Amino acid sequence: MLNRRQLLGAGLAAPLAYAAASFVPAWAQNAPNFGAPTLASPGFRRLKMGDTEIVSLLDGVARRPLGEEFVKNAPLAEVRALLASQGLPTDYIDIPFTPFLVIRGGRKTLLDTGLGQWGGATTGKLLLQMAAAGVAPADIDTVLITHYHGDHINGLRNRAGEFVFANAKVMVPAPEHAFWMDDAKMAAAPAGMKGAFENVRRTFAEMPASMLATFTPGAEVLPGIRSVAAFGHTPGHTLFEVASKDQTFVYVGDLTNVPALFARNPDWAVTFDMDAQAARQVRRATLQRIVASKALIGGFHFPFPGFGRAIAQGDGYAFEAVQGDEALAG
Repeated sequence: MLNRRQLLGAGLAAPLAYAAASFVPAWAQNAPNFGAPTLASPGFRRLKMGDTEIVSLLDGVARRPLGEEFVKNAPLAEVRALLASQGLPTDYIDIPFTPFLVIRGGRKTLLDTGLGQWGGATTGKLLLQMAAAGVAPADIDTVLITHYHGDHINGLRNRAGEFVFANAKVMVPAPEHAFWMDDAKMAAAPAGMKGAFENVRRTFAEMPASMLATFTPGAEVLPGIRSVAAFGHTPGHTLFEVASKDQTFVYVGDLTNVPALFARNPDWAVTFDMDAQAARQVRRATLQRIVASKALIGGFHFPFPGFGRAIAQGDGYAFEAVQGDEALAG
C-alpha cells in the first residue's frame, strides 16, 4: 500500500489515486494495512504472433482498499459479491500496471510507460523488466501513449528530468494532448484535477518537437499498428491494434480497469473514468468487437501477464489469460 510520503510525492491528482496523489485521498486516510502485493518473477512474458513478438512488462502492482468510491454506480455489496464469486479478495483491489513492447523486424515500439520513479515501492519496475528481457531504453524507437494519466506517462522522464527513452519518437493522441495542455481547461479544473494537469506539463512541456508527435485517432501510426479512438476514460483515450499475418493484438489501455469487475459488468463505471457514460458505451462496443474477431487482447490493468482472450459471459465478458512464451496458432 502507498504510504503518505509516496502519495504526496508523486504529483498526480485524485482520479489517479491508486497510483499516487497531490494530497492524501479519502480512501487512503486511516486505511487498514492489507500488506504488499506479490510481484510476478520474472515480470515479463513473450508471445509470438506471426512475424511480431508481443512482450508484456510488469511495471508493478498497487493495492488499495475497496470502498464505495471505486465503482461509482454499483453498491459495494454487489461489487464484493462478484469478486467473491471469482475467488478474489473483497476488502482490497490489486491493480497491475503493464506496458507492452511490440517487436517487429528492427523496430521496438513501447505501448505506455508505467509510473517510472514517481510511484510506490511496488511500482516503477519497467526498466528492470526490460533489462531482464534483453532490451535497453536506448533500443526503443517509438513510444505510443494511450492517454495522459500518470501511470501511463510518468515513465517518460525520471526525477532528474531526463528523457528515459532518449532515442524514441513519442506519439500521442492529438485530442488528449490538446485537452491536457489547454491553459483554460487547467484553470477551470477542480482542485483535485490540478495535479494531473501539472504532471502532464512536467512530462511534455519541455519535450522537443523532434521527439513529440501527435496523431489523429483512427490513423495507422506505424506499419501494422492502427490507432482506435476510445474516448471516455479520458477525452482522447486511444487503443492500438497490432496486425500480423491475419492475427491481431488489441492493446486496450484503460478501456476496462479490473476486468473481473468492468469486463464482467461493462456498464459499471470505475472512479477513474472522466466521462463514465462515454466510457461505458465504448467499453461494451469494443469488447463485443474483440470477441467477434477472436483477437488477442492486452490491458494495462489486466492480471499479469496481461494478454489473453476475451470471451462472452452472461451480460458481459471474461478475460482468459494466455501465459506467453508461446506462438499463437493462426
